[in-house]
Amino acid sequence: MTHDVRMARSGAEPRLPSARGRLSAALEEYLRGTGPPLRHEDVAGAPVYGDDLQLALYLCYELHYRGFAGVSEALEWDPDLLRGRAALEHRFLTALRADAPGHDSVEDSLADLLVEPVDGTGVSHYLCTEGELWQLREYAAQRSLYHLKEADPHAWVLPRLWGRAKAGMAAVEFDEFGGGRPDRVHARLFADLMTDLDLDTTYGHYLDEATAEALATVNLMSLLGLHRELRGALVGHFAAVEITSSPASRRLAEAMRRTGAGPAAEHFYDEHVEADAVHEQVVRHDVIGGLLAEEPHLAPDVAFGIDVTGFLEDRFADRLLGAWRAGRSSLRTPLRPGISIIS
Repeated sequence: MTHDVRMARSGAEPRLPSARGRLSAALEEYLRGTGPPLRHEDVAGAPVYGDDLQLALYLCYELHYRGFAGVSEALEWDPDLLRGRAALEHRFLTALRADAPGHDSVEDSLADLLVEPVDGTGVSHYLCTEGELWQLREYAAQRSLYHLKEADPHAWVLPRLWGRAKAGMAAVEFDEFGGGRPDRVHARLFADLMTDLDLDTTYGHYLDEATAEALATVNLMSLLGLHRELRGALVGHFAAVEITSSPASRRLAEAMRRTGAGPAAEHFYDEHVEADAVHEQVVRHDVIGGLLAEEPHLAPDVAFGIDVTGFLEDRFADRLLGAWRAGRSSLRTPLRPGISIIS
């Protein structure tokens, strides 16, 4: 099948990234209208958590956000593309269900989130106490794949909730989207942080540099948000994000102050310290509580969403800390030096 790429808008869409293997290369050819759709056998052999499959899945999902320059908007619901995406999703979700450590109940999953590690391990601990400005820049560059569309994947769950769960989720999302003020939209605040760190704020700019581990954390949100049957897992994922955000943001704000990153860089995380402490209570009591009061059979899905979020975040942390402690860049391609760190 070929498609008319002339229908694609240019505008604000990012460019297609460089392919990372046979799978992502074939998908990009299809998106450009120069190749056939993905086949099930194409997907079967690629490592689930590897660059090739995670980039291919990211490309499929990004058609539901900003799309890509030169790619027809009509492809968002193209049946052939959706069949290929379904094969990618099946591989990813099957692996996650097998690999993520499971808890017996939502309460057990939540309890683990509320316990801070006594040894102070983790990316935010490292950046708070010994991280350097170049490492903060790398962290922000990878996180920009989510934070420049912060809360967008979670908004898909709103039509799938009702009552107390919907009201609580909408209240948190309203804050994430700036409470009606465009200058306070969290994606805008993160762009300001990137400016302080002398990073390019163009949407999707650092896709080529981002690792498979970073892509997987963003793909998880899109996977859970786009499927109604996974609404419980999306709520669990959202709970994990909100509950762990406040203490981690406090440490990251301190890292920005200690390294002299700039006022906007500090403000982004300071904002999350206060906001997410409130959001945690709303998500636990209203969103999760309201959902399970209406649909108690979704409890295992909520627990899965919490657990799998931690699993992928731990993989991402291992990639970052392993590289940094060895004195290497954590990115696929190191960033150019920032103006603020040139002596």
